[in-house]
Amino acid sequence: MVLNKQRSANKQTHYMDNKPMEIYLFIDPFCAECWSLSPIINKLQIEYGDYFTLKYVLCGNLAVWNKRSGNLGKKNNTYQSQNEQRSYTPHLAAISIKAAELQGKKAGIRFIRRLQELLFVENADITDINVIQQCAKHVGLDLEEFIRDVYSQSSAKAFQCDLKISSEMEVNEMPAMVFFNENIEDEGLKITGLYSYDIYVQLLTEMLERFPKPAEKPPLELFLTNHPIMASKDLALIYDVPVQQIEKQMKKLQLQQKVQKIHAKNGSFWKYNMNCL
Repeated sequence: MVLNKQRSANKQTHYMDNKPMEIYLFIDPFCAECWSLSPIINKLQIEYGDYFTLKYVLCGNLAVWNKRSGNLGKKNNTYQSQNEQRSYTPHLAAISIKAAELQGKKAGIRFIRRLQELLFVENADITDINVIQQCAKHVGLDLEEFIRDVYSQSSAKAFQCDLKISSEMEVNEMPAMVFFNENIEDEGLKITGLYSYDIYVQLLTEMLERFPKPAEKPPLELFLTNHPIMASKDLALIYDVPVQQIEKQMKKLQLQQKVQKIHAKNGSFWKYNMNCL
């Protein structure tokens, strides 16, 4: 485990909803480890969301991101036009996240989650502007406003701001989280990598300087309406039950045609049928 005290140069002085803590979550949308952290974040928000606000910060090396796109800028051995090339870049995927956030914090989080689902579950090309637009539509964004913002200076500046924060907080490995409490003079506490859920609760407790009381978990089906694509092992982590128990519950929902099982390169997942609502 890597734990570092971190200067709070970028710590915001205003806390939303008067919550005593703020957590900066540094992610790369193409990073599998960042995707693996999702169930832990979900559980933290369910149990201890009353104690902190969560700020997503994009972090990554653009040279590496653009290298991932390989020959996406080529078609039939000929180069596409400049506009076409701009429609297939990892940089565009990152900018699109900042564009989504311009429609609200919750909208931005929904967009990030869906973008990761498209990449890691549905094996979609999230560097494709068409896929990005479908993602925006899926999570209920104003599509015209979103497309305008994708190519705006506001989104570009927001992305550069994220990279600056990552640099100043010396985030060189992902996923990473920096915990800040309400005392502006105090330093933040940084953790990089993936650890057990208890470690994150321990850090939250240390920064709060008291033991937080976990909230009750919502019924499984209610949780699925907000997180419609989940793996059994992740649901088991969130609900503190054996995987076999989750599988049994999900199979009951499957018989009721409320969920379907989908198989992806990263394993099997359950997909909730939103038409049941």
